[in-house]
Amino acid sequence: MARLNHKAYTILVRELERCVGNDPLQAPVKMLILKRLERLRQQTGEPVSAQQLREIIQDLIPEFRDAAIRKAAKANQPSGMFSYLSWGVMGLAGLAGLVYILNLPYPMIRWPVSKTIPLVLLPSYMKMDYDYRGAIANVEKADQLINQATSAADIELGAEKVAIAQNHLDGLPVWFLGYFPRRYCTFFSCSWQFTLDEYKGARQQVARMDAKIFQQNNALTLLEEGASQIEEGKSQYQQANSEASKQEAIAIWQAGLDKLDLIPPQTVAGRMSAAQMKAYQRDFQQVSGRSAGTGKTDTLIQAAAQYGMAAAQMSQNPPHPEEQWQEIIGLWDRASEQLERVKDDNPTYVQAQTKLAEYRQNAAMARIRLRNEQSSTKALNQAKSQITAWQKLAASSANTGVLVSGLQSIIYDLDRVKSGTTATEEARSLREFAEAKMQELSQ
Repeated sequence: MARLNHKAYTILVRELERCVGNDPLQAPVKMLILKRLERLRQQTGEPVSAQQLREIIQDLIPEFRDAAIRKAAKANQPSGMFSYLSWGVMGLAGLAGLVYILNLPYPMIRWPVSKTIPLVLLPSYMKMDYDYRGAIANVEKADQLINQATSAADIELGAEKVAIAQNHLDGLPVWFLGYFPRRYCTFFSCSWQFTLDEYKGARQQVARMDAKIFQQNNALTLLEEGASQIEEGKSQYQQANSEASKQEAIAIWQAGLDKLDLIPPQTVAGRMSAAQMKAYQRDFQQVSGRSAGTGKTDTLIQAAAQYGMAAAQMSQNPPHPEEQWQEIIGLWDRASEQLERVKDDNPTYVQAQTKLAEYRQNAAMARIRLRNEQSSTKALNQAKSQITAWQKLAASSANTGVLVSGLQSIIYDLDRVKSGTTATEEARSLREFAEAKMQELSQ
């Protein structure tokens, strides 16, 4: 007997379509869930339970309704079994409902319960422990797959890990970070050190990996389209019976080469295309009677515009971390490199030089933002170190003059944090803390 019957499968697919629809961003997640459900349909054995379905689906799509899962699990059971619920089961269901209410992620419920009957929060503690471990593990796996990718399969699997890590991070209550459930950890193994800073860092790392996945997928699309056009041009050239047809085939061939030339070299597709480019250009030169690199002035300007557009898009909605400013600078420099290849005897030379000056100015501004980000991060870290030292000193010394002097040094470092950087908000918060402490000491 199949572990998942047709009726239950239909219920789950209908709910999946309701949650995901035609959203292209959710297409990989939708495909993954359908593969998992299809695998259960092909397996034989004990029917899959509602909890197993939750682990398969809600880990990736939290908004998937639990009612649909329960309905599918009920439809998946052999007919004639569990035809009615006993009063005992109904009582347990009521108790489960009460525990569910007490575990709602609201401070006004959680704090009183944690102080009086903390054992009731066991499901919340277990879920937080599960989400914490899942977030850390999947971020690390995604980082390895994406930043050391060698194939398109690595990028695809990395994207899955990023999606899972994002869902685990969404499951962690931000207001509860740093809270240590001592009674739970007395009986169970847990060592949470997930601070708000680490949570923000994980969020930023996931965002950066999302940007890299987007870039890698775009590069793979360019590689696929470029290779397809090259093959189409080759085929049309071989079948051409007139000079006009040959020129048309050569134009298609050239367009494919130009697309490959747009692929960023640091991507997986860039490394793959670099190995194929020489062979493509050699074949093209043989049939066109000229170098594949000539007559590309318009293409160079278009390529520069593509890099400039990518840099401008990445620059939107600052502040950005150091790594993102470095990526932006790299894109502006790559755009400038394309325009530098336009020779001075070309009619579009002046146009290219005008754009080149604009791109270099943008790169210079990005470098200034990068230096501001680096110096602000350094000043913030120094201030945080001084705050830690000051708190230890305040616990052991009552010398008001020394404590005030320490706070003034902390404020000096915080004032060196530039406006409009990722450190600005935290520096403002720490400065309020330092000023409040100085106010206390002056009373």
